Amino acid sequence: MAKHLTRRGFVKGLCVAGSGLWMPYFVRPRRATAGAQSANDRPGVGAIGLGWRGNDITAQARRFGDIVALADVDRKHLEAANQKHAQGKAALYDDYRRLLERKDVDVVLIATPDHWHTKICVDALRAGKDVYCEKPLTLTIEEGQILCRVVKETGRVFQVGTQQRSEYNNMFLKAVALVQQGRIGRVRRVTCAIGGAPKGGPFKKQKPPAHLNWERWLGQAPLVDYIPQRCHIEFRWWYEYSGGKMTDWGAHHVDIAQWAIGQHESGPLEIRVLMAEHPVPLKNGYPSRDDSYNTATRFHVRCVFANSVELDIRDSAPELGFGNGILFQGERGRFFVNRGRLTGRPVEQLREDPLPEQVLVKLRKGRGPCSHMQNFFDCVRDRGVPISDVWSHHRALTTCHLANIAIRLGRDLRWDPKEEKILGDEEAQAWLSRPQRKGYEILG
Repeated sequence: MAKHLTRRGFVKGLCVAGSGLWMPYFVRPRRATAGAQSANDRPGVGAIGLGWRGNDITAQARRFGDIVALADVDRKHLEAANQKHAQGKAALYDDYRRLLERKDVDVVLIATPDHWHTKICVDALRAGKDVYCEKPLTLTIEEGQILCRVVKETGRVFQVGTQQRSEYNNMFLKAVALVQQGRIGRVRRVTCAIGGAPKGGPFKKQKPPAHLNWERWLGQAPLVDYIPQRCHIEFRWWYEYSGGKMTDWGAHHVDIAQWAIGQHESGPLEIRVLMAEHPVPLKNGYPSRDDSYNTATRFHVRCVFANSVELDIRDSAPELGFGNGILFQGERGRFFVNRGRLTGRPVEQLREDPLPEQVLVKLRKGRGPCSHMQNFFDCVRDRGVPISDVWSHHRALTTCHLANIAIRLGRDLRWDPKEEKILGDEEAQAWLSRPQRKGYEILG
């Protein structure tokens, strides 16, 4: 069992288990539930995963709650975050389960590598915590199904970190509204350009650094030798831990696209592989090398929905003039949106014919404009449903996962969005889940 950590040691604890002698930094009366807070009572926040994104969301959460506990398997990340967010006074753990046992933790932030998201989310929900988890929420479609079920069963507040729904001057929200208000007529095609993964390797296998618990970092993933480029930020380019750009940026742009075309509660019927390139050869969908990046560097997948809308997911769209963003094309016009601009004739027409304010309020589920993190904490307070709910995210990410399965197996797929099954392809259907290393199974 992992011991309670101090900022001076990764193993040495401050308390004796069961002694009752340890006192948390923020001493407050225990609440009956996280939903029973008064307006002046700041919830206790526990952050799990303190890399660059974990630090970002923890800093945002400090406006709304008190950082009482931190967990990470990298001692350097943990100690640096403690100084940055809690003046060195938070409780520190190398095992997130100890953090979840704390009664003064009401809200949990999760920014671990992707392959850990679902297990920690499920454990946190079962522990009675409200959860903010970074995207992509899952590594497989089955994990999304599990999370949807557990969120419903526990009734906890759950926000996914797809901040395009809340921020960037509401440009993406306006894009959704433009489509749903019929400003471009019937939608024919949506193109999501999300970038391609880099090439890299072969990399040298090394002994893990003393400050990193590599075995625990791997978690459910296969036990392999340590390579620095497998870890931290670069984990995104390995199928063992992520889905490459297909899920990294697809989690953002495909989410907006499906929401706009009214498919946020459904999914595609067909997934067609138009082009895909990987940095290493694949055999039966699996990388043939274990010392190099393996997620797709270039790809073009077309997803066809029941309303005949075609959604293209590409690394880039040079012939359309953009490398990252979403292009909506309809029978009466087209427009483009990314994090820097919202442009096109339908956008220009908003000067004379603006969107009704109630349309945007409805998309925000009855709330006014605010940051993504504030939206979450507002819902923690009043027990509402956040703007980035688990169910719509699961549907958007299912499209991304299907696209990855298709390009890894090198063939088109047919999907039943109601039953959530791949049709007529037992091999592909088996890819909806993944093996889990003993001791780290997701207990959904």
